[in-house]
Amino acid sequence: MAKDISQKDEQPPDKPTNEEENQAPQSEQPVSEVDQLQLKLEELQKAADTYKDQFLRKAAELENFKRRSEADFVNLIKNANEGLLTALLPILNDFVRSLKSGKEQKDHDAFYSGVELIFNKFSKILEAQGLIPFDSVGKPFDVEYHDAVLLIPRDGVPPNTVLEEVERGFKLFDKVIRHAKVIVSAAPDNESKNEDASTDQGSREIEKQ
Repeated sequence: MAKDISQKDEQPPDKPTNEEENQAPQSEQPVSEVDQLQLKLEELQKAADTYKDQFLRKAAELENFKRRSEADFVNLIKNANEGLLTALLPILNDFVRSLKSGKEQKDHDAFYSGVELIFNKFSKILEAQGLIPFDSVGKPFDVEYHDAVLLIPRDGVPPNTVLEEVERGFKLFDKVIRHAKVIVSAAPDNESKNEDASTDQGSREIEKQ
């Protein structure tokens, strides 16, 4: 009897059934390097698509801004003189009235006074826009401001002095936009002859040496 009990105790443990084997936890297989690279590639592709979309949006915004800027610039150039022309319209009206009055009346003094008033009004408008005439008579000739149309010998006046303005010069703020056409003094004939004589004498002395 004791022998049977010991044999029962020494029996091997029961083997697990198929269901138990299926229910047993399976160890996770490690992700291969190829799979990791594939995941990384997908992430980079998503990021690239996002950046591409942002780039296209910004490019479209820049193109629209460029077109608006060009249109604004064209309108600015087109209407740049609007203020000046609006200010000149009253001058035009004054000229029309003066011409009409000059035909109906024979008072030349009154007509001259009216034109003079219009001229002064017109000059003030131009000066308000930065257009300022500059004086030239009595000043030394300067190629930055003057164009000489004639040279005239003049006693008692230093050579290269502006004697007369044929056409007045103007500056727009600090920039000369029209040179004054002027008559300039030249050295008197006797001075020119003396200079020529001294030059000839000096040349002869050099030849003798």
